[in-house]
Amino acid sequence: MQRFIGSLLIITATTGAGMVYGAELQRYLEKLLYIRHIVYLLKGEMEYSNAPMGEVFARVAVRVKNPYKSWLKSMERQIENREEDEFAKIWNRGVDKYLSELHLASVHAIQLKELGTFMGQLNGDTSSRSMQLYINRLELEIEKMREGMSSKKRIGSCLGVMSGIFLVVILI
Repeated sequence: MQRFIGSLLIITATTGAGMVYGAELQRYLEKLLYIRHIVYLLKGEMEYSNAPMGEVFARVAVRVKNPYKSWLKSMERQIENREEDEFAKIWNRGVDKYLSELHLASVHAIQLKELGTFMGQLNGDTSSRSMQLYINRLELEIEKMREGMSSKKRIGSCLGVMSGIFLVVILI
């Protein structure tokens, strides 16, 4: 009886681990979608209001959730106080400090930092085009994730169950 209960617990735990993997994939996709939303908001504010960068960040910060809100408010403060000479340094430091808790893949973090190097240009056209280029690349990444999401979730669940059965067979 104890072996049966132990076997059932092992299979349940490993199946749960497979499901947690699928849920983590879904959360990561939602993070990328929210970053895309923020970049769209920034781009819209820059194009339509033609306001200084500090004001753009303040306006967008009101409409987003944490940790993005604290990141954008920090960006506003640093730009208004002129703490750094280069916008790219402020952007990169903000991404590292405030968005590190998102645990973005290195590819996505690098792409987000690259956006900051072109976004601070005085020419609004260059900033707008670089933001659109980033959005296009991000949408490709999101599409890739969506295509493989269901199969990865299914594989994670199957591997969870199969590894549990394997452990049970080994332990019995």
